[in-house]
Amino acid sequence: MKHKFKAALLVAAMLGVAAQTPLSAAPIKKADQKAVQKAPAKAAAKAPSSTKSIAGKPSVRAAAAKSAATKAVASKAAATKSAGAETSRKVAAKAASSKLASAGAAKKVAVVHETPRKLVRHAVLADIDPGRLALYSASALVIDQSSGQVMLEKHPEMVVPIASISKLMTAMVVLDAKLDLQEVIAIGDEDVDGLKGTRSRLPVGTTMTREAAMLLALMSSENRAASALGRHFPGGMYAFVQAMNRKAHALGMYHSRFEEPTGLSSNNVSTAHDLARMVAAAARYPEIRSYSTTAEAKIELNGRIRDFHNTNALVRSDTWEIGVSKTGYISEAGRCLVMQARVADKPVVIVLLDSQGKMTRVGDANRIKRWMESASLAVERRRV
Repeated sequence: MKHKFKAALLVAAMLGVAAQTPLSAAPIKKADQKAVQKAPAKAAAKAPSSTKSIAGKPSVRAAAAKSAATKAVASKAAATKSAGAETSRKVAAKAASSKLASAGAAKKVAVVHETPRKLVRHAVLADIDPGRLALYSASALVIDQSSGQVMLEKHPEMVVPIASISKLMTAMVVLDAKLDLQEVIAIGDEDVDGLKGTRSRLPVGTTMTREAAMLLALMSSENRAASALGRHFPGGMYAFVQAMNRKAHALGMYHSRFEEPTGLSSNNVSTAHDLARMVAAAARYPEIRSYSTTAEAKIELNGRIRDFHNTNALVRSDTWEIGVSKTGYISEAGRCLVMQARVADKPVVIVLLDSQGKMTRVGDANRIKRWMESASLAVERRRV
């Protein structure tokens, strides 16, 4: 009986153990499933430890390892892609930089090619600056006749003796009086220069037409011819001088005064501005334009043919287009030159007074011409 009881207890114990085994296995399996679900999240950070938590499950461990490997490859690929993108950005940036550098280089090259033109232009502009134009005349003025604009001036209001520039006024007064230009007049003793003692190629007693006398006065600056024109004026020399001063006032030459028709007197005075008005007025007389710019002429005097030349060498130059010209000289006035000319396609009046050197007035005129031509060239370059 006792033995049967012990046997029954043993069987019951064995049945209890068998019943407990599946109950304890189920939680383990559930835990394994949870571990498998969490494995992918932990694999990237700590793959070896996660595999240990699921020991006894080789397939799960392999899957986790594969998943980790796949993620590593994906991560590496992403890194490679990122690196590639970065490299592409760097290459693009470098290319852009290179392109900009090339553009900059091209710009520099372009500037290098343009630099000579710009430098030349600046140099030209410096040369044409009136303030830097070296003129050796004490008083100077250049006026654009088409606009009335003063292009250059140097002491234009200085009242100075004007020497033989006076002869332009002499010719205007004769022409205004509408005297017969073919009337014959004679050189008398009164026409001999007793003031400066200048010589003349017209001996006393020489006869010529009024026209010839005007030509010689304007072209060769013959003082005796100019004096004879004044003396043979209706009312004589006194009336002639009065007519000169009236004409000056009518032209607005308020700082000018004339004492005689030749300019030998230092009391014949004016300013550059006043003379510009006189030259512009003289340019309206065809006879004055023709006679004052005649380069040379052959005139019969007392039965002999004489050659006369213009005192302004510029009228013989092919590079000048001069409409009116007159030179002048006495010691008090220095060397003077006035012209109406076309320079750089502009009609201009040029007045140069009191040049001390023999050729300085001509030199100043040429410098003004180059200055104007350079200015015109610079304007054309800017338009291009």
